[in-house]
Amino acid sequence: MDRIWAPWRLAYVETIENDAPKDKGCFFCRVWADPGNEETHFVLARGKTAFALLNRYPYTNGHLMVAPVRHEGSMEQATAEEGAEIWRLAADAKVILAETMRPDGFNLGVNQGRAGGAGVLDHLHLHVVPRWDGDTNFMPVLADVRVVPEALRAAWARMRPLFLARGYA
Repeated sequence: MDRIWAPWRLAYVETIENDAPKDKGCFFCRVWADPGNEETHFVLARGKTAFALLNRYPYTNGHLMVAPVRHEGSMEQATAEEGAEIWRLAADAKVILAETMRPDGFNLGVNQGRAGGAGVLDHLHLHVVPRWDGDTNFMPVLADVRVVPEALRAAWARMRPLFLARGYA
């Protein structure tokens, strides 16, 4: 077996192990209900009806999610106000990611239902994934491993002030 040594990842692994147990309900709802702990939860922005946070299990550096505050599972259940704020947060996130990380492109997506790839079935969320030319390499193919070069806390620290400057809490 080949080994990849990444000792700087220990802080990330320890954070995951200290997360609230899965049986404590929806993690989006738990995060929203815990204002003041934005760094702990990697919350980038809080709006009136939606919020943005870094994905703890990212596909690429800067991968974030935008979710409504209200616990609903499908996009057709979102109100017009929620949909508008989700889209506005995603657009602002795209601008901020372009400024801080300089990706070559983006994937934006909503996974609905288990067959659609949803990891969280009962709380709507939109993924904003920055992409770089050539960012798909041999690691996912050969080792089922993704390489994310920046710690979540460092990415949060770079991005959070830019969301605050746009008027988000």
